[in-house]
Amino acid sequence: MTQPISILLCALGGEGGGVLADWLVDVARHAGYPAQATSIPGVAQRTGATTYYLEIYPLPHSQLQGRLPVLGLNPLPGRLDALVSSELLETARQIGNGLASNDRTLVISASSRALTTAEKMTMGDGRRPEGPLLDVIAAHSLRHHVMDMARLCQESGTLVSAVMLGAIAGSGLLPFTREHYEAVLAGPSKAAQASLRGFASAFDLVKRQREQAQYVEQVMKPAAPAPSESSSSSESPSAVLPGDVAAKFPAVLHPLMGLAHQRLVEYQGPAYARLYVQRLERLLDAESASADTTRPVTAEATRWLALWMAFDDIIRVADLKSRASRWDRVTQEVKAKEGDVLKVYDHFKPGVPELAALLPQGLANRLLRWDRARVARGQAPWSMPLKVARHALWGMASLRLLASLRVLRPLGSRYQTEQTLIEEWLGGIEAATRLSPALGLELARCGQLIKGYGSTNERGKDNLLHILRHVCGPASKVPVAEQALAVARIRQAALQDEAGQALDQALLQHGAPARPVKEQPVLWMKNPRLLKP
Repeated sequence: MTQPISILLCALGGEGGGVLADWLVDVARHAGYPAQATSIPGVAQRTGATTYYLEIYPLPHSQLQGRLPVLGLNPLPGRLDALVSSELLETARQIGNGLASNDRTLVISASSRALTTAEKMTMGDGRRPEGPLLDVIAAHSLRHHVMDMARLCQESGTLVSAVMLGAIAGSGLLPFTREHYEAVLAGPSKAAQASLRGFASAFDLVKRQREQAQYVEQVMKPAAPAPSESSSSSESPSAVLPGDVAAKFPAVLHPLMGLAHQRLVEYQGPAYARLYVQRLERLLDAESASADTTRPVTAEATRWLALWMAFDDIIRVADLKSRASRWDRVTQEVKAKEGDVLKVYDHFKPGVPELAALLPQGLANRLLRWDRARVARGQAPWSMPLKVARHALWGMASLRLLASLRVLRPLGSRYQTEQTLIEEWLGGIEAATRLSPALGLELARCGQLIKGYGSTNERGKDNLLHILRHVCGPASKVPVAEQALAVARIRQAALQDEAGQALDQALLQHGAPARPVKEQPVLWMKNPRLLKP
């Protein structure tokens, strides 16, 4: 008995999933085949996706002699012929629902991720690793194509729906020719031409993957498993590390160090990048006696040290917002064409801490005391809302002028404070590594506590210093043999919740004092409902 071809389309909000479903139905009807589509709305933002279910009968109306097949309205577990998704985690989620099977289902998925709300809320790195998601796809599909749909969309200037249509057409799943698909997309508008370009890019990519897989199956022994049809994501070329620096460090560190070195040169200049290298040399020397030639302490500190040294301030923000690459990116995102008028406004709200960070220590302290006195009197912290027209001459000039203050950054109080804290952290790692490489590695991993800006950044630094001084410092009451495990558990607790309750509990469990309670002003607010007119 001939069965309909069942397809489940998964798309996030605004990606054109409904348009893709309509295109496929139109293609089927244009080719003379029965087709039917239904949709199930998803919830808002990234906690779900809208799914579209299609069934296409593989025989044309001309062979059915007036009979019409009965098509289903919803997918059945394990009976899908194709699962097509625009997001990697959504693909794995649908597979987890039991809809795909390794003896029937073709899976077409984007390799890109849209982070979920739960992933963003995590204090540490809450992103789900991509490796297990790809393993799930490979284990529960007959064939699969995982591709960088975001790159194809950017290159062709279209939405992901056109790219997904091209991937479906290139897979050979449906009994339609390429001309059937292109006839539905064709039109005189620029949007139609962009859709055709995105369609062609995905079609050619999937077709090449099929041809390569078929060739490999022919030349390999029958007993050998067929290779995956997943497209290997193109790796961006890593920054080149200077030769004299590369000669001092293991080759495994060169790619990440190259990126860090390049970032610090852009941030403050070659001298600042040399300071970064000198700091890593200290850690490399500290673990020179270790039998582990991969130098794990230095490798772990490589990333976190670079991120800390390139801390965000007003100068950095102005530099990033005024770069030509940002203007090009915004132009591509809004799909502005030649002759279009594009206006970009940047909103800033610097407060006293941001301004004090640029001043010498004495002036900064006076300014901070003034603001704290305002708050103690029940007033809101001082801030200065700004709206800067990035597209206007005066707006661009003001951003570039602020970015040019990079040469004065070392004179600011924030720079001096950050360097002092970095040195304390590196000194703790260095001393701990000579005592116990495992303890040095755990302290190096504590660098991930420093993130964000404002109160989040300050809280992370306070947590790191508390670990340094009370868990493994000279005043620590934790036995040396237990300090590595204690630091690891306390660090994980610090990343669990923003309030720090889990951190305080972990500190007390390992014999370290809880963090001191910080003074906070009590603000009395009037109830507007009790005010009489």
